[in-house]
Amino acid sequence: MSAIEKAPPMSASEPAKALWISTVAFTLCFAVWTIFAIIGIRIKQDLGLNEAEFGLLVGTPVLTGSVVRIVLGIWTGRYGGRLVYTLTMLAAALATFLLSYAQTYTQMLIAGLGVGLAGGSFAVGVAYVSPFFPADKQGTALGIFGAGNVGAAVTKFAAPFVLIAWGWQAVAQIWAVGLAVMAIVFWFTTTDDPAFRLRRERGVASKSLAEEFAPLQNVQVWRFSLYYFFAFGGFVALSLWLPRYLVGVYDFNLETAGMIAAAYSIPGSIFRAFGGVLSDKKGARSVMYAMFAVSAVATLVLSLPASAITPAIFIVVIFVLGFFMSLGKAAVYKHIPAYYPENVGAVGGIVGMMGGLGGFILPIAFGLLKDMTGLWSSCFLLLFAIVAISLIWMHLSVKQLSRQGHSAPVAAT
Repeated sequence: MSAIEKAPPMSASEPAKALWISTVAFTLCFAVWTIFAIIGIRIKQDLGLNEAEFGLLVGTPVLTGSVVRIVLGIWTGRYGGRLVYTLTMLAAALATFLLSYAQTYTQMLIAGLGVGLAGGSFAVGVAYVSPFFPADKQGTALGIFGAGNVGAAVTKFAAPFVLIAWGWQAVAQIWAVGLAVMAIVFWFTTTDDPAFRLRRERGVASKSLAEEFAPLQNVQVWRFSLYYFFAFGGFVALSLWLPRYLVGVYDFNLETAGMIAAAYSIPGSIFRAFGGVLSDKKGARSVMYAMFAVSAVATLVLSLPASAITPAIFIVVIFVLGFFMSLGKAAVYKHIPAYYPENVGAVGGIVGMMGGLGGFILPIAFGLLKDMTGLWSSCFLLLFAIVAISLIWMHLSVKQLSRQGHSAPVAAT
């Protein structure tokens, strides 16, 4: 039985309000989290960074946003998502504002660690939003919330113009102020989630860390983490890497590269909500199979030498890849409240952390592969290998479950 079914009555509008305000907040958090995708290119030019250094710069916020998710997920269960979400946004806003005063590469990296707190908001939002909805609606609700990934497109559309007009420092300052205002709005317009209210009213003691992390002994959690490493981590990595890729391969200017990268981010974000609906209706397993199959073909095509792929073909294929990644992101998170309803914060945090680590590791790997091989398309060959491993592991697990006669609660692996 879900928290919403056991908690005291709430107004009919409360779940919708919590979902939509949380989604707007996550959109702004994601816009801040991916800010280096645009301003990092100007910083690279100013500081004379190589590709690996650039990859580390854009990946540093992703590292913080990934590692901190497990902690924020647990804190959400203990102190409530309303408080943790608000404080996370305020802390990220402060770090982003201070970024505008950084002058050296080391200072940029340190500031980037603070900016990354914005990415940790995902684990908070998942644990906060899911208790407002019954199990058969959680896939749709979390898919809508996850569509806040579109914040990456907001940055890619708007930041180049702000950067050209006033400099990259203005981008950091404006984005910081916007996030701080959102934190205040969130605090005054939302209520605590039903699960937290229920625990507080009954005086239920917080779980020990051992109890919080007990599900992590299950290899299934780590399998879900690999899926999310590709679906979300690959999405973030490409969101960060595409402007540089388009400038380097096709000689696009920064504004054009940013617009195309934003166009990739939009279907990879908005259609996450559609992926949640499909997961509720068709089963997450079917959605995962479709995501991996199409992604394997797309990444294999993009692995061809860059000179063999025209800009038009590249854009079409990257759109398709982004769309199916969005479906897969929603399908992965459909599993968590269904399999681990009492540990959404911890399990959602660890899966989100591994996905976020993909967003940190992969841009660095892309840069290293480019420096080592000289091939821009080497990044897609790496993504193809991850897809292939994930698809094989999932299929073997499904066959094993079928032989054992086990059923899954969400028709998933």
